[in-house]
Amino acid sequence: MYSMTGYGRGTVSMDGRELTIELKSVNNRFLDIGMKLPRQLSFLEDTFRKLLSGALSRGHVDVFVNYRNLRSDAKAVRVDESLLQAYLTSARESAKALGLDDDLTLSKALSLPDVTTILPADEDQDALVELGKQCMQQAIEALKVMRYKEGERLKLDLAARMDTMTGYAASIEQRAPAVVEEYRTKLTARIEELLGETEVDRARLATEVAIFADRAAIDEEIVRLNTHLVHFRELLEASEPVGRKMDFLVQEMNRECNTIGSKANDGELTSIVLLCKAEIEKLREQIQNIE
Repeated sequence: MYSMTGYGRGTVSMDGRELTIELKSVNNRFLDIGMKLPRQLSFLEDTFRKLLSGALSRGHVDVFVNYRNLRSDAKAVRVDESLLQAYLTSARESAKALGLDDDLTLSKALSLPDVTTILPADEDQDALVELGKQCMQQAIEALKVMRYKEGERLKLDLAARMDTMTGYAASIEQRAPAVVEEYRTKLTARIEELLGETEVDRARLATEVAIFADRAAIDEEIVRLNTHLVHFRELLEASEPVGRKMDFLVQEMNRECNTIGSKANDGELTSIVLLCKAEIEKLREQIQNIE
């Protein structure tokens, strides 16, 4: 089980080039990748997105990239020859007009404003693709290790809450038959109190109790609730992403508890249902962190 929260970092050096990638992920309903690359690496965006999409299924992931080219051919010098020619022409004309020596050398001319520009050299894209793949894989593995560790902590918490929910379901199942019997006893006592010495119509009483029992029957809801609990425990041991399935099961658990609460004309059952719903809300909060 994996959490959606984590951090991963990868650094790879190859042939004078060094790339560092940092990944930070938080909760999100779907996989959402935020990526801003240095201009010279913009062609790697599609490669990075494919690697991330193949490794992760949910979460908002921010990608931070730092690149250094330490090679001797990393820079290129561009000379604006038209501007340089204009400088030289102006210098010679001025020297002639003023009777001065023309001492403008090439080194001095190249240092004049805007004559030379230092630019990054064209990158070897094939080399950068290989570098980028290795670095991103390293960062993804580190991210997944952290997300797994956080997922295991969440798993322990969810398992404990499943134990609590299972206990509540058992209490509901144990209490349900007593509700009908208590209703029968209360109804009989009330009728006898009202009728006094008159004999109670047992057939009519049985009919009323049967109607109540049918209306208050929660056997199906209990079975479905227990089924959801079993399925949830199975998901705790699954290797694939289970966050969406868990979220669905929690909704179904809540639905069964609502139905039991609406049918149960009993204070004790209502109290147990309220405890169940409180625990379900805690489950819902934790599941938002699960991939």
